[in-house]
Amino acid sequence: MSSTIWSVDEHLDDILATVRPLEPIELQLPDAQGCVLVKDVVVEVALPPFDNSSMDGYAVRIADIEGASEEFPAVLTVIGDVAAGSAGLDGDQVVGPGQAARIMTGAPLPAGAEAVVPVEWTDGGTGEGPAATMRAHSDAPEGATGEVRVHRSVEAGAHVRERGSDVKPGDLALRAGSIVGPPQIGLLAAIGRSTVVVRPRPRVVVLSTGSELVQPGEELTGGQIYDSNSFALTAAARDAGAIAYRVGAVTDDAETLRATIEDQLIRADIIVTTGGVSVGAYDVVREALSSVGDEDEPGSGIDFRKLAMQPGKPQGFGSIGPDHTPLLALPGNPVSSYVSFELFVRPAIRALMGRTDDLHRPTVRAVLKVDKALTSPAGRRQFLRGTYDEEARTVTPVGGSGSHLIAALAQADALIVLPEDTTSAEPGTETDVILLR
Repeated sequence: MSSTIWSVDEHLDDILATVRPLEPIELQLPDAQGCVLVKDVVVEVALPPFDNSSMDGYAVRIADIEGASEEFPAVLTVIGDVAAGSAGLDGDQVVGPGQAARIMTGAPLPAGAEAVVPVEWTDGGTGEGPAATMRAHSDAPEGATGEVRVHRSVEAGAHVRERGSDVKPGDLALRAGSIVGPPQIGLLAAIGRSTVVVRPRPRVVVLSTGSELVQPGEELTGGQIYDSNSFALTAAARDAGAIAYRVGAVTDDAETLRATIEDQLIRADIIVTTGGVSVGAYDVVREALSSVGDEDEPGSGIDFRKLAMQPGKPQGFGSIGPDHTPLLALPGNPVSSYVSFELFVRPAIRALMGRTDDLHRPTVRAVLKVDKALTSPAGRRQFLRGTYDEEARTVTPVGGSGSHLIAALAQADALIVLPEDTTSAEPGTETDVILLR
């Protein structure tokens, strides 16, 4: 372990300088969700691809309904139906003078028609008064023959979605660097794209160490505790956008741990361990990995270091395996491991994804809402759990500073940051707050 004390920023900079975005791949749309586009997407098909109706109603010519009213309706001959998904009217039929075609929402506007009159502005084709509901329209005889009375006039293009009114061929649909979320997937599908070139979501393997760890649901015996870290960090990795795999707790045996990590390399873009990074007799991560590395490859291997922070002083970072897979070794106390994940692992995951402008959780300034001053060790950046009031712009500590107090962590939605040069923060002090929501 290095005797140098690293700052939080130095450790983070070292990680981000080492981690490189994953190579682009082509994915089916459902698999691309959450990924970053590598190439601009240009529209090839107009959207919508044809003029179509935005209402259930009747496709008409403007001249035929000019001045129509309930007292003096325009009486038109219905020449046929135009359903969504159809090619339009049968054969070479067009809407001619004194004619109309019954049309459904999304159906193509038939030749000769200039607008659509909503069914509610007609008698529904029943030969009666104005249609009060959509049911009156659906009750019109199949084949839509006979007459329809139109009780209101419309302007040209009314209730018609014009071809290309959303996007046209040659338009830029999405820029490289865009995040593929649900709306973006909808647009890609709408313009006919079934695949897209993106940087994939990184595969993160999380494993905890410690012979004292027992899986939730099993019975505890003397000296044992439940493994919570691997569950919390796996969930945090998914929340950061990764595909996460949780490995069951590994006992305090260096060879077993080394073999387990080597087995996981085949499915890992980044490995996260928790526990075993201090200087104790049973800190197996340091023992197992401190000598790992390829002498012919500068920079390989894991460096264990001390950071000027609380909680989370002991940390490890480096690469392992033939592909130099990044490995971050986090402390074993629950709060220490989670705070370390948010500060260091989450940005690494986002960097692997190719994200640039949102590597970190948002930070805001807030006023401390406390009854008495908070103390902080000199020379260390302290991270306290807190709840943030967005409206009041205040933050209130939750629980104590102990790195084992996981219940307080579950209640917190923010981390209160006390800088290295702060040893006491009085009520009303303004400080940085990292939002965890």
